[in-house]
Amino acid sequence: MTKFDNSQMESIHHFAIPVSDINAALAWYGERFAFEIAHADASWALLKFENLSIALVLPEQHPPHFAVERDDAASHGELTPHRDGTASVYIRDPWDNVIELMKPAA
Repeated sequence: MTKFDNSQMESIHHFAIPVSDINAALAWYGERFAFEIAHADASWALLKFENLSIALVLPEQHPPHFAVERDDAASHGELTPHRDGTASVYIRDPWDNVIELMKPAA
C-alpha cells in the first residue's frame, strides 16, 4: 500500500450535487435535515452542515464534484473568481471525476 504524506490534511469545502429545481431541492432537504443556508438563488444554493457544505447546482451550470480548499489552486489552472471572494479551477482525476480546487477568500 502506498504511503501518503498526511502531515497536513486538506479541507473539503463542499460536495456539489445536481438538482433540476433549486427551490424544490431546498424544500426537500429542509424537511429532512438541519443546516444553515449560506446562499440561495435560482441558480445554486449552499447548505452549511456542521462538518461541511453541500452545493445544490443546476446540471447545465456545474458538474457534480467535490471542492478542496487549496492556497495553491492557481497552480492547477486559471482561477474563476466567485462572488464570495473565493476563486477556483476544475480538474479531473484519471476516472473523469471532477474536483474543484478553491483558493479561500482573502
